[in-house]
Amino acid sequence: MTPKGEECSGPGLDERITGALVGAAVGDALGGPVEGYSPDQIAERHGGRVQGIVGPWHGDAWRTARPIAPYHKGDGHVTDDTLMTHALVRVYTRVRDHLDAYAIADHLVPDLMTNPRWIPELEAEALPLQRIFLAEKWLVARLAYGHLDPREAGTGNIVNCGAAMYMAPVGLVNAANPAVAYAEALDVAGAHQSSYGREAAGVFAAAVAAAATPGVTPESVVTACLGLAKDGTREAIDRVSEVASRHRDFESALTPLREAVAPYDTVGADYRSPSLAARRPSRLHSIEELPVALGMLVVSGGDYRQAVLGSVNYGRDCDSIATMAGALAGALGSPVPEDWSKAVAEASRLDLWEPARALTEVAREVFAEDVRRRRSHEAAFHRLGGSRCSA
Repeated sequence: MTPKGEECSGPGLDERITGALVGAAVGDALGGPVEGYSPDQIAERHGGRVQGIVGPWHGDAWRTARPIAPYHKGDGHVTDDTLMTHALVRVYTRVRDHLDAYAIADHLVPDLMTNPRWIPELEAEALPLQRIFLAEKWLVARLAYGHLDPREAGTGNIVNCGAAMYMAPVGLVNAANPAVAYAEALDVAGAHQSSYGREAAGVFAAAVAAAATPGVTPESVVTACLGLAKDGTREAIDRVSEVASRHRDFESALTPLREAVAPYDTVGADYRSPSLAARRPSRLHSIEELPVALGMLVVSGGDYRQAVLGSVNYGRDCDSIATMAGALAGALGSPVPEDWSKAVAEASRLDLWEPARALTEVAREVFAEDVRRRRSHEAAFHRLGGSRCSA
């Protein structure tokens, strides 16, 4: 319900949640086939910049060609970024309240282990556990078999974007409240990641919550992130966004954004041959994906198509970068191209809109419960004399 005297401004909650989740999936699908390559390699392979859905890098040899085999990346197939995002939405639909690390242990891990689903890249029905990367398999090893405290299970894992890539639902449930989204995502991600990987999960959720606020701009989303981010993550976002502000097209920004984030990225220049210091805990470093996604959001002025295409053509871990940029632009209200979303849904054999409908319903329930809890607290605090009101 809109407070008396106030009007809804711009896209509403339904549109923003739909835009963010559908936008993330489409970005993921567009970035998948060129993941791991440089902008020059991508341009050479495709005869110029990628402008939409493309096929596998190795064509019909995708089943056996290394290093991608046996995954059919391309032709509109989403990757594990979307599979994990939808899995987290399902956790919200079960819990119907804010989540914590225990919700990951109690709900997400069993879902990955026991419920077969259509896996687009495998072109088969399989357990999600059979598709997710090693950093996500860690959840199963540590929580289902190791029985670790969920709040600490992420310690020792590869420090990468694994937790951040699927945190958009946390930001959407906490739409327009970045600080709460940040705190909730840090708790949730404790089961999965540590150090700057966990920090990125919190900041990405905050960025999505900020983007789902009426009247915001890409620059104010970055400002919200800088107000919450810590250590190397904050410095990387600050540096990349400052460089991004000088560009208005992704072509000119590709190299400058990489140069800006490089000092904070532990993977190194050769994406497929990480340095020995790669993915280890550090207060000085950051994942590459989130700062670049925010940078592309700034370069594009919040335009969905340009933010995602810039992220895709950046290369390296571009499916995750485009997932994040797509979620942010969609949450801002920039329309996801209908031809892209329909093609990705058909190719992936997934209903991209159903998770958004389900999460919107949960977000409204959680907000109503938050209001009830807040009013109860206010009443108790008032009775304590904490509000200094006269009797």
